[in-house]
Amino acid sequence: MPFYALGSHQPVVHASAYVHPSADIIGDVIIEANCFIGPNAVLRGDFGRIHIKHHSNVQDCCVLHSFPNKHCIVEAHGHVGHAAVLHGCHLHTNVLVGMNAVIMDDAVISENSIIAASSFVAAKFECPPNSLIVGTPAKVKRSLNETEIDWKSQGTQEYVELAARYLSDVREVSREMLSEIPDERQNIDRAYDHKPGN
Repeated sequence: MPFYALGSHQPVVHASAYVHPSADIIGDVIIEANCFIGPNAVLRGDFGRIHIKHHSNVQDCCVLHSFPNKHCIVEAHGHVGHAAVLHGCHLHTNVLVGMNAVIMDDAVISENSIIAASSFVAAKFECPPNSLIVGTPAKVKRSLNETEIDWKSQGTQEYVELAARYLSDVREVSREMLSEIPDERQNIDRAYDHKPGN
């Protein structure tokens, strides 16, 4: 598991959080309860603290970092999509960052907001709560409605459940590869009784 201390700063990871073995967690990083950190994510706390609060996810190939004396904070129920880059920014509670989005230093994203995939959020950007943020450079397009916020919350809950599944069920099988599909094999959503929205 690639956790690296930097001087006296050693990563802190709650026992209920799942961190994929290919993720790199370095220095002053705090990962709270029920979080999911995906494959090849890099959380590099060598200049400023990286703090992932409870029930959040940071998906595959994301990069989180900061300039010196700046922090990168994902508040509770944060949802950071594949290959997003967060640099010295602050995401408040229940924010979703779309895939390949970039959020720059001192940007503050208020609660219940969604940043569209591939958006570029400039340094020092701020927005009101419940914002849909879109574009390059990103701007507030409109306010989100309750249905959209609920949709976001349900998606984040899926990752909370995924973290628990990974902790209990994921294992390396590189030397046990199957050569044929077993007759009794189900799709993974059926195997786990996946119910969208629960």
